[in-house]
Amino acid sequence: MPLVTSEEMLLKAQKGGYAVGAFNAENMEMVKAIIQAAEELKAPVMIQTTPSTVKYGTLETYQAIVAAEAAKASVPVCLHLDHGSSFELAMQALNAGYTSVMIDGSKLDFEENIAVSKKVADVAAAIGVPCEAELGKVGGKEDDLEAEADTNTDPAQAKEFAERTGVTSLAVAIGTAHGFYVGTPVLDKERLSEIRKVVDIPLVLHGASGLTDEDVSDCVKRGICKVNFATELRAAYSKAVKETFAENPDVFDPKAYGKAGIAAVKELVKGRMKVCGCDGKAE
Repeated sequence: MPLVTSEEMLLKAQKGGYAVGAFNAENMEMVKAIIQAAEELKAPVMIQTTPSTVKYGTLETYQAIVAAEAAKASVPVCLHLDHGSSFELAMQALNAGYTSVMIDGSKLDFEENIAVSKKVADVAAAIGVPCEAELGKVGGKEDDLEAEADTNTDPAQAKEFAERTGVTSLAVAIGTAHGFYVGTPVLDKERLSEIRKVVDIPLVLHGASGLTDEDVSDCVKRGICKVNFATELRAAYSKAVKETFAENPDVFDPKAYGKAGIAAVKELVKGRMKVCGCDGKAE
């Protein structure tokens, strides 16, 4: 089917008490793997690209790949700009045919974050595309931005932010980090529950790579409607490619290690979809 927006799938997840898995893709093989996993599990799915990814391949290239694969799929597929770094990039993604965008103003102060998030949300809403924003700072490394410490989301600010910006989903900081965790993450799940009480729109969990199944599941039960996975997909793909060369150093056909990468990513995605509870939720 054609690409769909994230609005309906996230609202259904919120109502149904599960989360949609949102998976970052770097190439055609990862796109194929994610959609194959969604097809096998009959799950709605979001495929995401970050600013560094689109700088590497262009918005138009990724949109064409995802749209072509989604057209053959029987499940809803949404293409989302993850961590949109500016108003201009968000507009370029909308023009390129992305069906969901995120504007990440979390590095700005509260009022500046509201201003840029509302600006993107207003334009996106005018053309029927959902807009995600972020409040609070998720630690670790995302693209070229690194946060040394976490600043968790304040529930009262989250309520005000959602009301003033008009965004359709909100990424919150509760102690997760981008990239793999050095130690055991300590999540402020009670804070998540408090945010859920005062914020009506779907909530998003970033930095889920490396979290235990139990942590992800608990966050979903407490109101998370979208869970982002990125680093662990790249690791699984790269591991499969390395193993292919280890078994046969003379391999020179990219299709050989590409197939291995697809298989590894697909199995990982299927496992994460089941933890999110979105398997069987596609109509």
